[in-house]
Parts: sequence; C-alpha cells; structure tokens
Amino acid sequence: MDRRQIWLSLATLAMFAAVPPLTVIFDQPFYMDMIARIMVFAIAAVSLDLILGHGGMVSFGHAVYMGVGAYAVGILSYYGLDNGFLQIPVALGASALIGLVFGAMSLRTTGVYFIMITLAFAQMLYFLAISLEEFGGDDGMSSMRSEFGGVIDMYDAMQFYYVIFVVLALVLFGLHRLVLSRFGMVIRAARSNDRRMQAVGFPTYRYKLAAFTLASTICGLAGVLFANLNEFVSPDVMHWTHSGELMVMVIMGGMGTLIGPVLGATAFLLLEEYLPQWMEMAMTNAGEHWAIIMGPILIAIVLFGRGGIHALFAATIWRSGGKRNG
Repeated sequence: MDRRQIWLSLATLAMFAAVPPLTVIFDQPFYMDMIARIMVFAIAAVSLDLILGHGGMVSFGHAVYMGVGAYAVGILSYYGLDNGFLQIPVALGASALIGLVFGAMSLRTTGVYFIMITLAFAQMLYFLAISLEEFGGDDGMSSMRSEFGGVIDMYDAMQFYYVIFVVLALVLFGLHRLVLSRFGMVIRAARSNDRRMQAVGFPTYRYKLAAFTLASTICGLAGVLFANLNEFVSPDVMHWTHSGELMVMVIMGGMGTLIGPVLGATAFLLLEEYLPQWMEMAMTNAGEHWAIIMGPILIAIVLFGRGGIHALFAATIWRSGGKRNG
C-alpha cells in the first residue's frame, strides 16, 4: 500500500469517525444508522476482497458467512443467551468451520466450477435456514442485541456506532499487515501462476484454504454486527443476490486495495438509498426500477474506470500532490 492508499484510508476512516458528532449537531440520527450499515457491509466486502482481489478466488456465495454469523447471534438470543462474549466466539467459530469445509471442497476446482460450487454451497445453507421453522423459517426471527456486562451498551447508538467503526479499522489494519506479509505474497503469486508457485515448493492449496477460512470468519463477524444492527435475522441475508452485491461493492471500489471495497460499499448503498428517490422525483413509479440506472454505472466503471473508485481518488490525490510539489 503506497502513500496515496494510506492517506485515502485515513481520510475515509476520519469521515466515518466524524459522522456521530455531525448527526448530533444537525439532529439527523438517521444518517448515523445508515453509515453504520455501510460499515457493516464494508467489513463483509473487505473480507471478500481478500480472496477475490488478492487471491483471485471468485466466491459467489460469500454472503452465506454473514448469515451464519447473524444466525449464531439470533439463535443464541432465542434461547436467552445474549452474552456477547459467548455469541462472538460461537459466530466466528461457526463461520470459520463452515468456511473451512466449503473451502476445502471448492478449492479443488478452478474457474467457473469454483464459482458454481461456492454458489451451490451457499444456496444449500440458504434453504436450510428457510426450513428452520422454529427460528422463523422464511419470515426470519427477532434478536436482542448482544450484552457485554456493562462494558459496552449496544443499545446506545453512539457506542454501537463506534464499536462497528473500531472493528472496521482493525480489520483493515490486520488485513493490510497480512497482505504485505509472506502469506499475502504467496496468495497474490498463486493468483498469477499457481503451478509455478507449487513447483518452487509452496503448498498453495493450504495458503488459499487459510485465506478462504479467514475471509469467511471476518464475514461472520460482519454478520454479528448485522444482527445487532437490525435486531432481526432472516435467510434473505444468505441469498446469492447479496453475494452478488458484495462482489459489486468490491468491483466498484477497486479489487485488491482493501480500502476500495469500503468506498464501493459506501457508493453502492448510497445509490441504493437515494437513486430510487431521485428517479421517483423525475418520473412517477420509476423508483422501483433503480437497477436500470445502477447497471450502466457498474458497466461504465468496469469498462472505463479500471481500478474503480479507489483509482479515481488515488489519481486525484496524485495530481494534487504533484501540483503542490511543482
């Protein structure tokens, strides 16, 4: 990560950190909830970027681990176990275990077969969640927020917001260090030429499986925060369309950059929130067709804006820095 990426990451985190005071000043609590949701999905998108952007593993069922983390919180809450110190290890353990099993089988395939098998595994868990009538089935289930013994009050909007913020910052820092380590170098090299890496003695399958499991675990952590944010869990979060949305966030923001998926999640969810309203203002009953505009935006980014939003901002920083230095 060069200086431009570091400054862009710090600027993005600084803007997120400034949201709660601004919402208090302008008496707009809705925006704090919206940005909190953006950060939760940003954590999930960053975890996908680890295997997609750095490892070249196109997982089309990544949202299932977000669902696993959310259901771990919801099911424990259903039985009266609201202790966050219990819920988080269970959620992370379940996400890691399922990611390990799914990854161990999926990584024996490549290309389109890998994409389809990750999709198939995700849909299996999706339909399993629908069949769990005791936990609401297709309708989902209510969930209480996690309790941390008075250390953190998750029902306090500002405290909860900064919990999500700190988790996002720690995930970005941890993955930044990981990507720059020998482990990250092997993952990136295996993406470029897996056979050559095996020929020089690296067990690339193990490295990929470790990355896949770690990405699943981090996405499960996003699921824990998602369940607390909504106080509700449903199978919908596991559906393949949400996996597609996470992939769109990564592509929009910039694959292989870590901060790019954060920018992509921000742009995608803001467009999802406001684009229907703008279309409704322009034309009656047009808001529900907001994807008609979203599609060309994504196509334009893929065709003409290689590197996504991250590359656009990084180029702007580069130009402004060049002018000052000149």
